[in-house]
Amino acid sequence: MNPTDPQTDAPETDDFGMGEMPSPGADSRAEAYVERTADDLEAVFDVPVRVSVVLGRTKMPVSSLLKLDTGTVVELDRQVGEAVEIYVNDRLVARGEIVLVENRLGVTMTEIIKPQ
Repeated sequence: MNPTDPQTDAPETDDFGMGEMPSPGADSRAEAYVERTADDLEAVFDVPVRVSVVLGRTKMPVSSLLKLDTGTVVELDRQVGEAVEIYVNDRLVARGEIVLVENRLGVTMTEIIKPQ
Protein backbone atom coordinates (compact mmCIF):
# COMPACT_ATOMS: atom_id res chain seq x y z
CA MET A 1 0.00 0.00 0.00
CA ASN A 2 1.22 3.51 -0.79
CA PRO A 3 2.11 5.40 2.47
CA THR A 4 0.71 8.64 1.03
CA ASP A 5 -2.63 6.99 0.29
CA PRO A 6 -5.22 8.42 2.77
CA GLN A 7 -6.95 5.03 3.10
CA THR A 8 -5.42 2.53 5.49
CA ASP A 9 -6.30 -0.92 6.73
CA ALA A 10 -6.55 0.40 10.31
CA PRO A 11 -10.06 0.18 11.82
CA GLU A 12 -11.88 3.37 12.73
CA THR A 13 -11.83 4.17 16.43
CA ASP A 14 -14.10 6.20 18.66
CA ASP A 15 -13.16 9.72 19.84
CA PHE A 16 -10.81 8.33 22.49
CA GLY A 17 -9.13 5.79 20.20
CA MET A 18 -10.37 3.15 22.61
CA GLY A 19 -12.40 0.79 20.49
CA GLU A 20 -13.34 -0.30 17.05
CA MET A 21 -16.33 1.47 15.57
CA PRO A 22 -18.79 -0.41 13.36
CA SER A 23 -18.09 0.13 9.67
CA PRO A 24 -20.61 2.38 7.87
CA GLY A 25 -22.34 -0.51 6.12
CA ALA A 26 -22.34 -2.88 9.11
CA ASP A 27 -25.56 -4.04 10.69
CA SER A 28 -25.51 -2.23 14.05
CA ARG A 29 -27.63 -4.97 15.64
CA ALA A 30 -25.10 -7.65 14.73
CA GLU A 31 -22.08 -5.85 16.20
CA ALA A 32 -21.88 -5.36 19.96
CA TYR A 33 -20.40 -2.01 20.99
CA VAL A 34 -18.43 -2.25 24.20
CA GLU A 35 -19.52 0.34 26.77
CA ARG A 36 -16.60 2.47 27.97
CA THR A 37 -15.97 3.62 31.54
CA ALA A 38 -13.65 6.15 33.19
CA ASP A 39 -11.21 3.29 33.87
CA ASP A 40 -10.64 3.02 30.10
CA LEU A 41 -9.16 6.53 30.15
CA GLU A 42 -6.76 5.90 33.02
CA ALA A 43 -3.75 6.49 30.75
CA VAL A 44 -4.70 10.16 30.31
CA PHE A 45 -5.69 10.95 33.91
CA ASP A 46 -2.33 12.62 34.63
CA VAL A 47 -2.22 14.73 31.45
CA PRO A 48 -2.27 18.40 32.52
CA VAL A 49 -4.85 20.70 30.93
CA ARG A 50 -5.49 24.41 31.42
CA VAL A 51 -9.02 25.23 32.60
CA SER A 52 -10.18 28.85 32.30
CA VAL A 53 -13.46 30.43 33.36
CA VAL A 54 -14.29 33.70 31.61
CA LEU A 55 -16.33 36.03 33.79
CA GLY A 56 -16.51 38.67 31.07
CA ARG A 57 -14.48 40.85 28.76
CA THR A 58 -13.77 44.52 28.26
CA LYS A 59 -11.65 46.75 26.04
CA MET A 60 -9.61 49.62 27.38
CA PRO A 61 -6.67 51.71 26.23
CA VAL A 62 -3.25 50.94 27.66
CA SER A 63 -3.31 54.26 29.53
CA SER A 64 -6.40 53.09 31.50
CA LEU A 65 -4.85 49.68 32.07
CA LEU A 66 -1.78 51.29 33.63
CA LYS A 67 -4.00 53.24 36.05
CA LEU A 68 -5.61 50.09 37.51
CA ASP A 69 -4.96 49.60 41.21
CA THR A 70 -6.23 47.43 44.05
CA GLY A 71 -9.96 48.06 44.46
CA THR A 72 -10.49 49.44 40.94
CA VAL A 73 -13.76 48.27 39.42
CA VAL A 74 -13.56 47.09 35.81
CA GLU A 75 -16.88 46.93 33.98
CA LEU A 76 -17.34 43.70 32.03
CA ASP A 77 -19.67 42.80 29.16
CA ARG A 78 -21.82 40.46 31.30
CA GLN A 79 -24.77 40.89 33.62
CA VAL A 80 -24.95 39.52 37.17
CA GLY A 81 -26.24 35.94 37.01
CA GLU A 82 -25.34 35.48 33.35
CA ALA A 83 -23.57 32.20 32.48
CA VAL A 84 -19.77 32.15 32.42
CA GLU A 85 -17.76 30.31 29.76
CA ILE A 86 -15.55 27.35 30.70
CA TYR A 87 -12.58 26.64 28.43
CA VAL A 88 -10.22 23.67 28.46
CA ASN A 89 -6.98 24.37 26.57
CA ASP A 90 -8.61 27.39 24.88
CA ARG A 91 -11.60 25.36 23.64
CA LEU A 92 -15.09 26.26 24.86
CA VAL A 93 -16.43 23.11 26.53
CA ALA A 94 -19.19 24.32 28.86
CA ARG A 95 -21.10 27.18 30.43
CA GLY A 96 -21.76 27.52 34.10
CA GLU A 97 -22.59 29.63 37.12
CA ILE A 98 -20.28 31.10 39.73
CA VAL A 99 -20.77 29.59 43.20
CA LEU A 100 -19.28 30.25 46.61
CA VAL A 101 -17.93 27.14 48.38
CA GLU A 102 -16.37 27.58 51.83
CA ASN A 103 -15.34 31.19 51.11
CA ARG A 104 -13.86 30.27 47.74
CA LEU A 105 -15.19 30.98 44.27
CA GLY A 106 -16.05 28.02 42.11
CA VAL A 107 -18.07 27.25 39.03
CA THR A 108 -20.79 24.70 38.46
CA MET A 109 -21.39 23.50 34.90
CA THR A 110 -24.92 24.06 33.65
CA GLU A 111 -24.43 23.31 29.94
CA ILE A 112 -21.96 21.11 28.07
CA ILE A 113 -21.00 22.43 24.62
CA LYS A 114 -20.88 19.64 22.04
CA PRO A 115 -18.01 19.80 19.53
CA GLN A 116 -19.01 20.70 15.99
